[in-house]
Amino acid sequence: MEHISKKKINFKKNFRRNQKPRLIDRLVKISRVSKVTKGGKKLRFRAIVIVGDKKGKVGLGVAKANIVGNAFKKAKTAAQKNLIKFPLTKSLSIPHSIIGDFGACKIIIRPSIEGSGVIAGGATRIVLEAAGIQNIIAKQLGSNNLLNNARATICALQKLTTKYQTSKKRSYLTNSQ
Repeated sequence: MEHISKKKINFKKNFRRNQKPRLIDRLVKISRVSKVTKGGKKLRFRAIVIVGDKKGKVGLGVAKANIVGNAFKKAKTAAQKNLIKFPLTKSLSIPHSIIGDFGACKIIIRPSIEGSGVIAGGATRIVLEAAGIQNIIAKQLGSNNLLNNARATICALQKLTTKYQTSKKRSYLTNSQ
């Protein structure tokens, strides 16, 4: 009887190993874009999608297609290919304040106390929620472009480091001098 239960346990372990991480996807914007050709206007749809696992991984995807559904699927796969990983604290915030820039957009992101929630607007809020951050304050400066704000947020999250990474980098710099 115990021999059968061990097989079941091994099966469950193998099943968990083969499972892909569960990613949630959020649609930021679908816009209709047109291209003027010799034969007239060609209409297409552009989708901006954020994908995250709510555990410190997030990605951004942009794609165009003739149908809205296809544009969404293409953007989702593009976002899954562009996943970045960043450190989270125990209180589901970020380790330190950071500024992200992309184009004319500037995002200031600061950690907040536990229970404050996500205080951010627009695409920044969608990126932070998909990434799994629950206590944070963010401010968008400059342009209101959704795509550039999302990219600036991801640039800021990419710059985040832990205390251990910073101390390791500094000790390496002092040893080399």
